Amino acid sequence: MTKTIFYARVSTADQTLDHQKAQAEAAGFEIDEVIADHGVSGVSTTLQERPEGRRLYDKLRHGDTLVVRWVDRLGRNYQDVTDTIRHFMRQGGVVKTVINGLTFDGATQDPMQEAVRDALIAFMAATAQAQAEATKEAQKAGIEAARQDKVKYRGKKPSYDRKALGMVVDMLGNGAGASEISKATGLTRQTVLRIRKDPAAAAGVLGRWGM
Repeated sequence: MTKTIFYARVSTADQTLDHQKAQAEAAGFEIDEVIADHGVSGVSTTLQERPEGRRLYDKLRHGDTLVVRWVDRLGRNYQDVTDTIRHFMRQGGVVKTVINGLTFDGATQDPMQEAVRDALIAFMAATAQAQAEATKEAQKAGIEAARQDKVKYRGKKPSYDRKALGMVVDMLGNGAGASEISKATGLTRQTVLRIRKDPAAAAGVLGRWGM
């Protein structure tokens, strides 16, 4: 008896298993079994390297249907996606996607239909990889922007450390002048004056920089 297996790769909070399964059922699929991997990357991890993804290679039999939300659930590496789909087709299985309603079936013997099918597989796999790489670059850009914003928020890195700050505060308390303190600590006179004006703020800057 053939069956329909729904495979899901759940990698983010907004990609819940229930949501993906509900989408498949809304598209008309009657799911017999659900297999899902949680918290794995489709970019760096092949289907066979995922704990549950590996089970598909043992579970799928001739005539079974594998349903995925889209081909990126099988991987976002071009070679991985194309190899995976062709492997299941060689085993006599059918791969179907919820999005776009694509069907990849190895039953056809017509060379023209095979060429069109294989071209579509290649195009979908390439699109998945391109999207993955674009997402990765966007994430890197976001991380860098956040890092830059954090640096801006912290302000300019102070030219003094806690030891120097302590020396300035002590000398100020003993009545030393800005020029004298500058000469003793190696700090600029302007820096000494800023510390004298607001020692607490000067200490706060060190805290923001983790110094």
